Amino acid sequence: MTNTALHSKPWYREPWPWFLISLPATAVIAGVATVWIAATSADGLVVGDYYKAGLAINQTLARDDAARALALTATMKNEAGVLALELGGRLKTYPRQLTLTLAHPTRQGMDQTLVLVHAGGGHYRAAQPVLPAGKWHAQLTDIASSWRLSGVLHTPFSQPVVLTSGTESTVQLQGD
Repeated sequence: MTNTALHSKPWYREPWPWFLISLPATAVIAGVATVWIAATSADGLVVGDYYKAGLAINQTLARDDAARALALTATMKNEAGVLALELGGRLKTYPRQLTLTLAHPTRQGMDQTLVLVHAGGGHYRAAQPVLPAGKWHAQLTDIASSWRLSGVLHTPFSQPVVLTSGTESTVQLQGD
């Protein structure tokens, strides 16, 4: 017998078998993690009925055209925990309430809808919502949804934001 045969280690004390076992084990762990993420996460960005969503685009464009015809703009400001909004344009009478929808781009569950109350002239007020830092899509409508203004808001909300009629690509933004 040779000296190496007497002093050889068992297989589980060698580094190479463990290295070779770790490669498929890592793939199995990653696969289980992927299945868990897929099973517990919501598919919030998927629209259930594409046809109805497509038809709704025409209504949205008509609301944008109505806001454009009235030359509507709105400026949102943060005034000591109160969301202040100034509505400008060719309105004969100002609505008693406006609806402001703040939509998170990727997490539907974080969306918020605020009712702004008329405070005289073109001024509206609502309690400032608590929003996590990030980008938010803002959409302002009257209660009857006859017109729509939209814009992008970045939180923390420190600079005034101007909402205009039109698509997201033509939104005027003042802020971070």
